[in-house]
Amino acid sequence: MCWADLLVLLPAAPYRLAAFPFAALFHHLCASGHLSLTARYIFLLVGGCLLAGIAMGSYAVLLFVPAAGSVLILLSIGPARVHIWVFALQMSWQTLCHLGLSNQELDPQDARPATALSAIMLLTQKATSLALDVHEGIVPLQLRQGLLQCALPLCSYLLFFPALLGGPLCSFRRFQAQAESCGAEPGSLRAPGQRCLCAVVLHGLRLGLVGGLAGRQGCAGLGCLPHVWARALLLRLAYYLHWVLDEALLEVAGFEPEAGQGDLSIRDLWTLETTHRMAVFARTWNKSTSRWLRRLIFQRCPAQPLLATFAFSAWWHGLRPGQVFGFLCWAVVVEADYRIHPFFSTRATSQGAKLLYRGTTWVFTQLIVAYILVAVESESFSMLCLLWMSCNSILPLSYGLALLLLL
Repeated sequence: MCWADLLVLLPAAPYRLAAFPFAALFHHLCASGHLSLTARYIFLLVGGCLLAGIAMGSYAVLLFVPAAGSVLILLSIGPARVHIWVFALQMSWQTLCHLGLSNQELDPQDARPATALSAIMLLTQKATSLALDVHEGIVPLQLRQGLLQCALPLCSYLLFFPALLGGPLCSFRRFQAQAESCGAEPGSLRAPGQRCLCAVVLHGLRLGLVGGLAGRQGCAGLGCLPHVWARALLLRLAYYLHWVLDEALLEVAGFEPEAGQGDLSIRDLWTLETTHRMAVFARTWNKSTSRWLRRLIFQRCPAQPLLATFAFSAWWHGLRPGQVFGFLCWAVVVEADYRIHPFFSTRATSQGAKLLYRGTTWVFTQLIVAYILVAVESESFSMLCLLWMSCNSILPLSYGLALLLLL
């Protein structure tokens, strides 16, 4: 397994980079007044279809089918039940794609299937978010305007090219508002330029870490703890690079996320790497997806919402053994975190005890995050068993035992 080139994070990067000039062209045409609102929707939609065809080849059909089905449901089902139908369609189709592609003998060098699966997962986010907006009356669909006029913004939202291969999740209302106003002011390249510079720094750190791990073949005993932590840091840097490029592309196209609503800011990066709370890490990691899961599952589940949210996240990611184990382990650790920290923080009264408490729990959080990331990215059941039988399981098991004692 090449830890530096995980699944869909880096294989789709060349296509994401190639979309930057077209995003800048779109914003320039809007700012110069050459594109009407309808032309903007068409530009974004056609750009998404072309990008899907180039990045996914024939697998792009797997993306177009649920997108068209979701639009048909949104236009034909009443607001009271539209979110149920869209959810059922998207998750059924996505699960079939995950199972179908995982059971085929695919070329490991071919990134198109993984890119298609990533785009389908992002489509599920947008379609279910839009369906909930319609259900709750946030987005009224005015069919009196005509079927084509009503369908075009929906199709454009589900497939617009700046967010086809990455996030963060943008609500339909914000998409509409920014599509209407993207030509009001000339685009500034300062913010996306800073993000691209940050991406260069993250890529440099990745390359340095890859070089440092290149000569190490294995580990034994407690020596596996820093080894697994270093490999998990490589994974985190790949995710950070992915999110920074995504947000830069959206900003170049004129679709800036709301303040604090993006997936990764400098403050978020600092929080992720310095927090001593697993619950804080879970809320900050991939923030737009966390908010989507909270709205879709956590706030609507009458019993055990935390466990249900992480279980659904495992389903949404594909239900591989490593994903099921990793996300359920994450749920147990977060539940334990809510009980462990109030218990110990009230007993750490002196300054020295507080420093010892925060330092120890920070190390525990880092090692548990590393364990979960490596588990989620395990490609086979045998690799997962090796991780489970290693000394890296000590901390997750200790958190599970603490949860039982503090219930």
